[in-house]
Amino acid sequence: MTGREFLELDSLQHRLHLERFKRMEVIQKIFSDLPKEDQNLCNHGSYFLAANSSICGIVANNFFRNILHVRRASIVSALPMTVIPFLSTAAVYEAFVREPLFSGDLNCEVCAVVRGGLTGAVVGGLYPVLVAIPLNASLAARYSSSPLPGKENLLRFWLRTSQPVFRKMSLGVLVQLLTGLYLATKHHGIYVKILQQMNTSRDPEKLQA
Repeated sequence: MTGREFLELDSLQHRLHLERFKRMEVIQKIFSDLPKEDQNLCNHGSYFLAANSSICGIVANNFFRNILHVRRASIVSALPMTVIPFLSTAAVYEAFVREPLFSGDLNCEVCAVVRGGLTGAVVGGLYPVLVAIPLNASLAARYSSSPLPGKENLLRFWLRTSQPVFRKMSLGVLVQLLTGLYLATKHHGIYVKILQQMNTSRDPEKLQA
C-alpha cells in the first residue's frame, strides 16, 4: 500500500467515524425528547431482567444447599448469588442489546430480539445456576455437610446433582427468556421511533435547534 492509498484509507475511516459520532449525537438528542416512559424503559428496563436473575441465583442456591445439606454460611452464599447474576445480566444486556441499538449499530429487529432472549435465558437464567454449583461445592467441602466423590467420579456426581435443579429452574429460565424478548422488542420499537423522527428532519441542525 502506497503512502497516498494509506492517507486516503485513513481519511475514509476518519469520515466514517465522524459520521457515526454525529449520528449518535442526533440519536441521543431525539432520545432526550422522548416521553419519560420510553426513557425510563430504555435506561432502567435491563435492571428488571437483572433483578430476576438475582432471584434465580438465590433460588438455585437454596436448591443446592438443600441437596448438599449445607446449613451454615447462608448470608455469605446468598450475597454473591444476588450480586453476581445481577451485574452480569445488566452488563451483558447493555453491551449486546441496548448499546448497539441506540448507537445505530444494530438495526435488525430479529437480531435485537434474539440477543435479548438469549441474554435473558442464558445469562439471566442458566448462568446463576452454574455459579451456584462451585459455590455450594466449596461450602459442602468446607463444612463436610455431604460426602463428595473423588476426582474420577466428580463430573458424574455434579451432573446427577444438578439435573433436578435445572429441571426446577426451567420455569425461571423461560420467564427470563420471555422477559429478554419483551425488553428487546420494546427497545427496538423505541429505536424505530427515533429513526422515524430522524427521517422527518434530514438536517441535523434542525434537530439541534
